[in-house]
Amino acid sequence: MSDTPVQTSATVLTVRQVQDYHAITLVAPAIAERFRPGQFVALAVGGAHSGRLVRRCFGVYEVKSDYGGTVELVFADTEPGTAWLAGLRSRDQVDVVGPLGRPFRLPRDPVGCLLVGGGPGGAALFALADTLRRRGCPVHFLLGGPAARQVFGSRMANRIGDSATVVTGDGSMGERGAVPEVMPRVVAETGADVVYACGPTSLLRSVTRIATEHGLPSQVSVEEFLQRTGACGIGTCMTCVLPVHGEDGVTRMVRACADGPVLRGDRVRWGDLGTIPFDALGAPRVLSAMEGGSS
Repeated sequence: MSDTPVQTSATVLTVRQVQDYHAITLVAPAIAERFRPGQFVALAVGGAHSGRLVRRCFGVYEVKSDYGGTVELVFADTEPGTAWLAGLRSRDQVDVVGPLGRPFRLPRDPVGCLLVGGGPGGAALFALADTLRRRGCPVHFLLGGPAARQVFGSRMANRIGDSATVVTGDGSMGERGAVPEVMPRVVAETGADVVYACGPTSLLRSVTRIATEHGLPSQVSVEEFLQRTGACGIGTCMTCVLPVHGEDGVTRMVRACADGPVLRGDRVRWGDLGTIPFDALGAPRVLSAMEGGSS
């Protein structure tokens, strides 16, 4: 199977509202057959004659062979581009490029996996969960949000997970609180060996910290960062770069779309997102007053 992404005109099968989000199912067999959990797709919005040139990038919730090969995405209606997507109807056409980016790395042997999600980005955990379970891995979910309507997939998590913990800020679903508050307890109770996370950048930062404190490797999908900063989805525009330090200790600016969206959580310099750290490879050199001024 080729890993090369394809550009295709996908047919809308359904668009439905799920709590505060929308789920769109597209018939796109060429993308469905190439997809691996953690990858994303980039959708053109506004129609053929639109002036909206920037694609919208979304992780994939589910891929099915039914109906000729479908791809389902979950998104929040937050701006004109996503509003256009939410207004699509069955049989409408959408230009899609995918699957894009680097997928989650899967364990060689069955190990306990903790999947942590928040908001619509957490939808990408479910395709991963399906693959992990087929490999014999115990799968535990930890899902959170401000309120019940902002927690995606709690019923599915309870159905397919070996355990599922839900936490909301207002206590309207599951426990009252926030994911970072309960994660240490969930790690201990589940005996997790590895942590996977999708959701808001602030959540990924906290999840990475807690996983590291417990000596656990973490893989995070920086999809939200990509959505906020990215434009092309294929690594050419360089707007979604973020600082990551390598095994050699050198910080490099990597592209969330092409080098991610899945990254090792402990390698991301979370406090420096949106900047080019002075010690990053290739960072602009700032001249001191002595170097740049007159004698």
